[in-house]
Amino acid sequence: MDPAIILTALADLAPAGAERVLDVSGTGRPLVWLPEPDRGPRGARLDRLAALDALHRDERILRRGLAFVVGSADLDGGRRRVRLPLLAQPVRLERGRRGYRVVPAGDLELTALISDRDLAAQLEAAPGLAGPGWLTAPGTTAWLIAAAEAAGLKVDRVVARPPGSVDDAVLTGVAAAALYVTRDVYAGRLRDTLLNWAGRPGLTDTALSGLYLGSSATAGAPADGDGGDDDDVLSPLPLNAAQRDVIRRTRTEPVVVVSGAPGNGKSHALVAAALDTVARGGSVLVATQSVHAAEVLGELLRRHPGPPPVLFGDAERRDAVATELAAGVPAGASDAQLRADEAAVTAAQHRVAAVRAGIAAALEQERIAATLPGWQPLLPALSHDAPAVFKPGTDLAAIRAAIGQVDRDGTGWWRRLRRSHAARRLRRLTGAAPQIAMARLRAAVDAAEAVRATAALATSGGTDLTAAWPALTEADAALAEAVGTALRHQATSARRWTGDARRAAGGLATALRAGRNRRRELLAGLDADALVRALPLWVGTVADVEDLLPPVAGMFDLVVLDEAAHVDQLRAAAVLARARRALVAGDPRQLRFVSFVSDADVTATLHRHGLAHLADRLDVRRSSAFDVAAGAAPVTWLGEHYRSAPHLIGFSARRFYRDRLELVTRHPRNDRKDAIDVVTVAGAAVTDGVNQAEVDAVLDLVRTLATRPPAGGIAVISPFRAQADAIETALLSTYDVDEIERLGLRTGTVHAFQGSEADVVLASLGLADDDPPARHRFLAEPNLFNVLVTRARNHVTVVTSLSAPEGIIGDYLRYAGQPPALSVEPESPAPDPWTRALAVELGRLGLPVRAGYPVGRWRIDLCVGDDTEAVAVICGVHPDGVAAHVERQRTLARAGWRRHDVFATHWANDPIRAALDLTARTARA
Repeated sequence: MDPAIILTALADLAPAGAERVLDVSGTGRPLVWLPEPDRGPRGARLDRLAALDALHRDERILRRGLAFVVGSADLDGGRRRVRLPLLAQPVRLERGRRGYRVVPAGDLELTALISDRDLAAQLEAAPGLAGPGWLTAPGTTAWLIAAAEAAGLKVDRVVARPPGSVDDAVLTGVAAAALYVTRDVYAGRLRDTLLNWAGRPGLTDTALSGLYLGSSATAGAPADGDGGDDDDVLSPLPLNAAQRDVIRRTRTEPVVVVSGAPGNGKSHALVAAALDTVARGGSVLVATQSVHAAEVLGELLRRHPGPPPVLFGDAERRDAVATELAAGVPAGASDAQLRADEAAVTAAQHRVAAVRAGIAAALEQERIAATLPGWQPLLPALSHDAPAVFKPGTDLAAIRAAIGQVDRDGTGWWRRLRRSHAARRLRRLTGAAPQIAMARLRAAVDAAEAVRATAALATSGGTDLTAAWPALTEADAALAEAVGTALRHQATSARRWTGDARRAAGGLATALRAGRNRRRELLAGLDADALVRALPLWVGTVADVEDLLPPVAGMFDLVVLDEAAHVDQLRAAAVLARARRALVAGDPRQLRFVSFVSDADVTATLHRHGLAHLADRLDVRRSSAFDVAAGAAPVTWLGEHYRSAPHLIGFSARRFYRDRLELVTRHPRNDRKDAIDVVTVAGAAVTDGVNQAEVDAVLDLVRTLATRPPAGGIAVISPFRAQADAIETALLSTYDVDEIERLGLRTGTVHAFQGSEADVVLASLGLADDDPPARHRFLAEPNLFNVLVTRARNHVTVVTSLSAPEGIIGDYLRYAGQPPALSVEPESPAPDPWTRALAVELGRLGLPVRAGYPVGRWRIDLCVGDDTEAVAVICGVHPDGVAAHVERQRTLARAGWRRHDVFATHWANDPIRAALDLTARTARA
């Protein structure tokens, strides 16, 4: 089946266009005129806008309008108030000593009321549009009149200054700039975009086809040495086993799906997979639902060495990219530099391998020696059965090889002859009689190895890895730095920056400086292959993709679609068509997209296009982009949690994720910390959607926190828009922009905070007992409630007026009131005699000791001490082997644990001496 049919059907289900917004002002939406387009004086109105923008810094709600139409007009069957900017742009306000500077933070856009694209492109091409002096230029009046008429508005006059009062009887053009606030998301011409893509060639070999039709396209063959071990994944980012598995899958599978709870490392996995693809010569488009998510991924890329991404989430970044490209690009890293980088990576790998091999050898010897107590009762009999095995200098490896040859399967005279020769050789090596069973000989070899290992450790003083672990940490960091440097040079190498690539980059610089409609035309003419060869890594929002990239099917090797449960199929389709493979990440237990398509429209459209057999995938009303991907490929679950204290995440872990979360954040300093407070407001009522008593309670809480604000900020959220707006108004009346920024204060609805986090969260439920059932059901919706209670890193305070809540709300408030110790994973008893004996002696010395302390998917043998003084004590080799032991150590190091090895061999199996030494070491630390 042709994927174009799917795109055509999706186009038929897309909204035809954006809502006609004629008035950008109103209650709670001030319109503030500026004396100059790029600056404004300090004053109550601009101060309020700056404070409002700071409260919603993740949402970009502040806009600057240029060239307005004001007044009223007969439109849409009635008299409509008009306060319409013909040009608008997201902006930020930067404070100076004398006032504010208006800084662009997004695209300059013509009003969506101008539907004729050709006419829009002509208007965007006006000389000096929106530049310095444009508002007072001679041609601006004519431009304003023409643009207003194209939007369906005929102005009676044009003035150069904002009128002191507006005559609503006429429409007036105002050649001035003003600031206003909007929370509306521009939907764009989605139908036109999808129809345009349906007519493009090459769709069969794209991720879009893979998701819907099961395309057989695959990644390139794995590089030499890709065998699934840890060493085949080299990344500048620290990764756990599941994240490394995501990278391996991305190399070979057309569709890879990743899921995990909030704070479970999805962003790390996505960034690492993107860098890995670039390192292997590919190109990557990372697309997110929100600007904030794009910024999170961009910040991760900035924190770790690697290739520079094209970050196109806002106008500042686009301007920076355009300026850099227009200035020309240096020659790039030479082949000699790339060879030097490769040699540096190889050397760093060898260093890691050498340190790890030393650790592995020591741990393996310790593991073998630890089995000796079990062999002690059998040594006399085993020595009698195979006396030569226990002699010094006996080649135990040769004996094992001979046993293997005797046990080898197969029939025929040649196999029998070889087994006969091996049996005679085995008797010579072991001194065993012919009737001794192979099982006895294997046991004898194992026991002899234990004896030798114990003797060797006794001679050397036992296993001591005190210096080895820091050396491994340093070697890991050096390897990550070398890999990142090599990636950066490779991505900007002379091999990538060919003549075609430079021309494509120059064309991109020109397109980025053009208006939205003209930009589309310029982008369509670029050499897409050359462009992504020069600039292989792009990060931005789903909405921006269509405005900043040539519309070429399969342009990228990989598309990474983040927040995919929050992205509907209509918006994801064009993004997926741009790459050959897809890595789709999301959490279906958080807020999902909202669709206004009816079931009847979906059914009729699918039947009309012959797609009824794909109804399970093309149910755009219920199935997100993540849902479709999860139906096309297995889902890799990221279970380790890195964000919140245990008490904060415990409810969601049990209620929404079925106890599948592994808390790397768990530590004695927080595992019994009561991190949730509940403030109950008595006698409250809800009027016009606002619970004023809860608003007052929130203000009191903020005042208390203001004395010692948390480093990671304060978020005040509510599920209800009216309640969130009332809290916003109260905060703006109490705090100026300087204080808001000092406190790291943000506010908004739960929907606005998906993907965000803060150290402290204040949640106003906004309900009263006598509220209509629909309001109670809205808050109790599981996905919304999950987001509400998982935004905090350190503490949550729930403000509620409910006297006897039921369902999920009541369950959570009861959970909040439990002792936190009941909500964390239980410990386990010490697994072996040495660990038990050491725990007893440490207890006698007055130290708190907990055995089998869980951290993530690992267990610490003994957790010794309380609160911030606690240390991890490793008493023996991990039961799953040396590789698991090393991985556990790395996880504990990244989580900030102080660690001590206390192996029995180092203390001659004397737990008293070991306990005394450990006590002294922890006291010194």
